[in-house]
Amino acid sequence: MGALVLAAQRRIDFDVFLFSNVGDDSEHPGTLTYYHQHAVPFAQRHGIDLRMLWRRKRTGETETLWQRLTKPGSRSLPIPVRMSNGAPGTRQCTADFKIRVIGAWLKAHGATATNPATVGIGISVDEIHRANKRRCEPHERIVYPLLELGLRRVDCMRIIREAGLPVPPKSSCFFCPFHRETAWQDMRRTDPELFDRACALEDLLNTRRTELGKDPVYLTRFGKPLSRVIPDGDQLIPLFEDGAGDCDSGWCAT
Repeated sequence: MGALVLAAQRRIDFDVFLFSNVGDDSEHPGTLTYYHQHAVPFAQRHGIDLRMLWRRKRTGETETLWQRLTKPGSRSLPIPVRMSNGAPGTRQCTADFKIRVIGAWLKAHGATATNPATVGIGISVDEIHRANKRRCEPHERIVYPLLELGLRRVDCMRIIREAGLPVPPKSSCFFCPFHRETAWQDMRRTDPELFDRACALEDLLNTRRTELGKDPVYLTRFGKPLSRVIPDGDQLIPLFEDGAGDCDSGWCAT
């Protein structure tokens, strides 16, 4: 959202802002609420082209990440679940539901290897270590407008507030295994139905893996079901968070 405000202030120059929605059943509801209630009206007031995109199958049907994960008979595990030994599993969700969706839109609107689209990634100075982990397609030229302006996360929050907007929640799927444990606890306390859906997803994945004779997987790194790892109520989590909740792709908020 900080980049959107900067564009309205003419401090950065981007023609289009793209939000690839992995699914209304998959994105955190807070992200979608903020997009519709704040981002869209702000963009319209300032004449900014803000678009929501979705992944579409060859048939033209929309596919959501939740649908792929829960499809009957599916063996797909595109999210970075934790294996029984604590190691992260294969992560395909960002590539399939963010990068390729945005890339397809750029190609459809004229981006080529010889005439690449300039794609701005909103990484701030205090996240500069993430800037060398961007996946770049041949038809894209990745730039970092917040780094060029020397802005930190706190600066972005200030810019958003000064524009009369609330600071948006972190963009992610509600069941993302990159959530910190405190985020899970907040969800269990403030949105128990959403937390229960995440627990049900973990149970479904493990029911399938048991049928296939495979070890269980988890949405946290502690090798136990989510409902047992995350305390109910206001208890403090007796676990040390080592930064495992950081997502280094930069695309989840793109």
